[in-house]
Amino acid sequence: MGKKLPKLALHLRAMTVFRPLLDDPVLRALTRCLENAGSGAERFVPLYGEFLSRLYKAGYVSLSEYTRDLVFDSDNPYIRAMCSGRTPDKLLLDGAMLDLETLSAVAALDADRLLSEANVNMQMAKYEVRKINLTNEYAERAKKVSQYGYGIFARCPMFCLSPEGKITPVRSPDTIRLSDLVDYEREKELILGNTRALLEGKPAANMLLTGDAGTGKSSTVKAVVNELWQEGLRILEVRKEQLHLLPGVLDELNRNPLKFIIFIDDLSFQKDDDDFSALKAMLEGSVSAKSRNVVIYATSNRRHLVKEKFSDREGDEIHRRDAMQEIVSLSERFGLRVTFSRPDKATYLNIVRRLAAESGLKLPEEELCAGAERFALSRSSRSARAARQYIDGLLARE
Repeated sequence: MGKKLPKLALHLRAMTVFRPLLDDPVLRALTRCLENAGSGAERFVPLYGEFLSRLYKAGYVSLSEYTRDLVFDSDNPYIRAMCSGRTPDKLLLDGAMLDLETLSAVAALDADRLLSEANVNMQMAKYEVRKINLTNEYAERAKKVSQYGYGIFARCPMFCLSPEGKITPVRSPDTIRLSDLVDYEREKELILGNTRALLEGKPAANMLLTGDAGTGKSSTVKAVVNELWQEGLRILEVRKEQLHLLPGVLDELNRNPLKFIIFIDDLSFQKDDDDFSALKAMLEGSVSAKSRNVVIYATSNRRHLVKEKFSDREGDEIHRRDAMQEIVSLSERFGLRVTFSRPDKATYLNIVRRLAAESGLKLPEEELCAGAERFALSRSSRSARAARQYIDGLLARE
């Protein structure tokens, strides 16, 4: 019996398709345990403690659940072949099945057996296991990869670009939901409907969201993603100065079975900005026509995106017309434009009352609304953001 665990470790070391999983800290620590199962308690016990500590630190008490999630999230040649729509080569398939058989044995390895075969006769912390068949479960998961994704896209809805242009998960994504947003029902439906079309494989438009600051443009986009991400939607936020990286980003996303929103927040340009030309080229025609799974959503406080100066209107009539046409041409390349207007007094106070009720504020309505008006006047703005700031201020003083 003492040779069984080292043999399992050997099978792990021999993995091919799922070999990158050996770099996982939990699996790496477990492999060292298995390799040293016959080396005596003094050597084995610290290795076991390290393994279990890493499992707990990862947020798991079940080795089975951890191993399954690790496999499901794996970015490997087999799943990429499945995503491409081609049948994996038989040798690749055989390699994947062998790896999954090994990983199933790992997932079913209970703590009592591990400690017993290592001849550990002392009280040790334990972990949970259950018998699972990763071969069958992974095959079912692969059939729904366009919904669940794989690799870094499997568990996170929101991403950004690193300074080097690498797609990176957002550590603390905004969790706002559509139900948190008051009013703007028409605007929400337009964005939601266009995004559902993308998910359903129908023609979806690139979208420009304009309007005053604080009216909820960015929040609505992120709320839509939070509603739909479990159906296969992800969002990648790109800063204006990163727009020149978009062609490479699109090449990577086009090979992915998920659907993506490339999100550019608070977009505006100077007249001769190089990034202006980069985005204009990307929007030529329809990105969704070229990329079946990607649309661009941008927000701006400016209707025409370009900071216009009076000097742009100077000169003869022909040149003036050309200059003005260049300015508006970028916004016209978005297939759908949605305007978030600043709320009037009644809408603003409705937002305030709704937020107050949801927050459990016990304040007479007359006092609540009078304070909200004073708050808005002090900022020269009625907006959803101002309403939220006012309510947060009241909560902070409770």
